[in-house]
Amino acid sequence: MKAEKLFVVAGFVVITVIWGSTWLAIKIGLESVPPFFGVALRFTVAGVALLIIALARGVSFAHHKENLILYLSLGFLSFGIPYELVYWGEVRIPSGLASILFAFYPFVVAIFSHLFLRNERLNAYKISGIILGITGIIVIFWSDLRFEQASLGGMVAILLSTFLQGISLIIVKRLGKHVDPLTMNCGGIWAGIPLMYLLAFAFEDVHSVHFDRQGLLSMLYLAIVGTVIAFGVFYWLLKRVEAVYLALSSLVTPILAVILGTVLLNEQLSPNVFWGASMVLAGIGVTNGKDLSRKFVSAYSPKTRSNNSR
Repeated sequence: MKAEKLFVVAGFVVITVIWGSTWLAIKIGLESVPPFFGVALRFTVAGVALLIIALARGVSFAHHKENLILYLSLGFLSFGIPYELVYWGEVRIPSGLASILFAFYPFVVAIFSHLFLRNERLNAYKISGIILGITGIIVIFWSDLRFEQASLGGMVAILLSTFLQGISLIIVKRLGKHVDPLTMNCGGIWAGIPLMYLLAFAFEDVHSVHFDRQGLLSMLYLAIVGTVIAFGVFYWLLKRVEAVYLALSSLVTPILAVILGTVLLNEQLSPNVFWGASMVLAGIGVTNGKDLSRKFVSAYSPKTRSNNSR
């Protein structure tokens, strides 16, 4: 049991570190590839890699017809539409504003969890922790906000992405309990790829795209590390922790993105980052407060101490 808890913590660290770096990779990739086509290429490479791994493991998708609804919901609500919205939105609004808007993702997940998952109800700890975490993100990016540079469409795109991904997470939680994370990831991506290319060819001039070295490396990193590895770990974790706890990773990733921007792009690190990061970490702690308090009470109750003394 202790070993599994360690793997859960390690998995949470992995997805936050990886997705913290993908914001920078997306920013670099958008300099050479239009957003819709960039999404399509990223998930095509990831889908091929996952399919090769699945076939090597002897997975037969012919027996997964009962999971078609799950794959389609992932394809449209997690991969196809939301990532198109994020890439499209990041072209039109500052990255700081995008991070703040996407920070509402845990709140969306918390609400849907309360409505549709019996064992994952909202409580004062979750609400307070999420609000504290969102406030921390606002503190971090407040000085970088340039509302005059933001389009309403770009803001709506990011918010709609958080809404759709929140719905998708609840669907996966309810329907994906007995589905292997690898096949879930692979099936969902291939279900969404046709829509990605449809949008790319309908709205972008994909014939004039010329990859440079940075754009190619960005796309490969996003496909293999940011999709194959990160989503595999994400779906593994989703089977073991509450959806809202997992969604809290979206509060940590902007902090890591700022740090990476400072290290790799020589961007200035504002003192607000430290205050905001402290609030985010405190918010995550508060969100888990009910479980921590229950464990504390259980560990130090008279009955437990009596049993331990024996």
